[in-house]
Amino acid sequence: MVDDFDIGRLDEVIHGRLRLGIMAYLSGAEVADFNALKARLQASDGNLSVHLRKLEDAGYVAIDKSFVGKKPLTQVRLTEAGRAAFIRYLDAMSRLVNPNS
Repeated sequence: MVDDFDIGRLDEVIHGRLRLGIMAYLSGAEVADFNALKARLQASDGNLSVHLRKLEDAGYVAIDKSFVGKKPLTQVRLTEAGRAAFIRYLDAMSRLVNPNS
């Protein structure tokens, strides 16, 4: 029974499919470049940019932009706050699917 489940525990910033994918990918990588994320998540440039900005605004990811030669390089990493938020999100989801644990 999930009587004690609180929907408010699900972080709306993370809960979207693409943002959840970004957080999951970054939780296993120290840093990822934009193109790797785009390919792995099968996202368009614009869609990925919008979702990264939302995660950045929440303080969950840090985005560093630089150039390698004349090519732009955008790298993304989880912040400490982002890692903690992702763990809380996973814990809330775990309690939803396995309420007796």
